[in-house]
Amino acid sequence: MLTSDGRILTTHTGSLPRPAALTELYVQRSQGEPVDATELAALGKAALTDVVRKQLGAGIDIGNNGEQQREAFFLYVQRRMSGFGGGWTRRPMADIVRYPGYAASVGVDDTGKRVVSNRGRLPQAVGEVHYLDRALVEAECADFRAALDAVGGGFAEPFMTAPSPGIIAAAMANAWYDTEEAYLAALGAALRVEYETIVRSGFLLQIDAPDLALERHVSYQDRPLGDFVAFAERVVATINAALVNVPRDRVRMHVCWGNYEAPHDCDVELREILPAIKQAHVGGFVLPFANPRHAHEHRCLTELPLDQDQVIVAGVIDPLTNFVEHPEVVADRIEVVARAVGDPRRVIAGTDCGFDTSAGRGRVADDVVWAKLSALRDGARIASDRLFGR
Repeated sequence: MLTSDGRILTTHTGSLPRPAALTELYVQRSQGEPVDATELAALGKAALTDVVRKQLGAGIDIGNNGEQQREAFFLYVQRRMSGFGGGWTRRPMADIVRYPGYAASVGVDDTGKRVVSNRGRLPQAVGEVHYLDRALVEAECADFRAALDAVGGGFAEPFMTAPSPGIIAAAMANAWYDTEEAYLAALGAALRVEYETIVRSGFLLQIDAPDLALERHVSYQDRPLGDFVAFAERVVATINAALVNVPRDRVRMHVCWGNYEAPHDCDVELREILPAIKQAHVGGFVLPFANPRHAHEHRCLTELPLDQDQVIVAGVIDPLTNFVEHPEVVADRIEVVARAVGDPRRVIAGTDCGFDTSAGRGRVADDVVWAKLSALRDGARIASDRLFGR
């Protein structure tokens, strides 16, 4: 895993805007409508090549495939694993329930928008879960490698994402296994195929684990904090088992409180969950610090420091607003985190979360996304001058 030796490197959290035609096909398929598989594959590959070029143009050092060939950051597994079917609807977040006026306004804003839902019509585990064919993830890795080759090499370090077993267990409800532990174990064994294949293909692995913070105000909103922390510890133990053959320095883990604009005043505090998160056998963490509810929590990195060989990808760009951050603001945010960590070489500048985690749900206009990532690059340059005395 690269570190910021001499200058602050830039990255992002994974999902990037999908073209409208590709999004429409994903929406149709998610709603049970027939789609042309050949057309879907062709649009996905074309979008992949385009998004790689755009990242390089925006100055991203550690980039990915933009998740263009997936309809959402975790829902795609239903096509790579056995056992999923049926359907259910996730309970709303506690902060949305708390503010009915806000909830009503969101309903109005989303009317008529074509999206792949991350709450309704979600599949469940209705049979034994196992990975169907390693060739499925190998093909995605090969397509990404081909896109990199097409642009003449690409990023300083390429990465690919895969979900945490915890977010799948929470969002794709268990209707088959006797216990949560058994469901998590099956998911961990299946995801091990993805984790190992991504790393073996030469990519840095990012595990997307919003469940380690988000589920406190979703699945566990009516239960004691200790119950949620115990859940987080079970998920981390499952992740560690799935990473048994993966070097720690080839994995970073993203944790957040949900990629949606809302009050977020029911969020669990980072200091209450960081001890559990730190048990993960990974080389770094991706955490949101642009988010106005959590910007102050960089202090946790001083109070509960990471290991000396671990990096922090600091979210300094907000993926939920069309404001384009001023580069000086970006630089200030990077410097604050660097002071908390105590070593700027262990800090990489990134985004709080993805820009289109579920196809069509992105709130930032496509052209603004690239302006924000360019601001990330410019802010990182300013911070580099200050932190490394260039």
